[in-house]
Amino acid sequence: MIKEIQQKAEKKMQGAIEYLDESLAHIRAGKANPRILDGIKLDYYGTLTPLSGVASISTPDARTIVVQPWEKQMMRDVEKAIMDSDVGITPDNNGEVIRLSIPPLTEERRKQLAKQAKGEAEEAKISVRNARRDAIDAIKKSVKDGTPEDVAKDAENDMQKMHDKYIKKIDEVFAAKEKEIMTV
Repeated sequence: MIKEIQQKAEKKMQGAIEYLDESLAHIRAGKANPRILDGIKLDYYGTLTPLSGVASISTPDARTIVVQPWEKQMMRDVEKAIMDSDVGITPDNNGEVIRLSIPPLTEERRKQLAKQAKGEAEEAKISVRNARRDAIDAIKKSVKDGTPEDVAKDAENDMQKMHDKYIKKIDEVFAAKEKEIMTV
């Protein structure tokens, strides 16, 4: 019973870390990262398809993303999808490939992005705290159902240790992203 509660809580905490990693990957940090295009979808023969499903995406250097549609007639659609997205970079289409030049970030934009990353980290911490709270509530409830109190106390302490471990991990992930954003 207690083991199940702890495993369920750990799964939620791990999920919060994975979601944070995913969220931070979409925050542009001044260097080319093909993942900033992950959210772009376009109509491909009547089906809404991710950009990576109709084109190859590569980064030949730290400041450029190259998108090469697999079918020439998709060039206009791909370009329009990038323009309509919230990526905020104007594509350069030369008829063969579409280039996205990643501009260097201004100091103000870096601070905005760091603030956005901090918000994402806070959301992850809230998820971890909620998982701990739910687990501790379930442990307390299990005492009423016959779990010995000393076992429940130990389980609560274990939950607190697990919580602290995940909060520390979130802080480390955020610190790394903040450093990446603020590095010129």
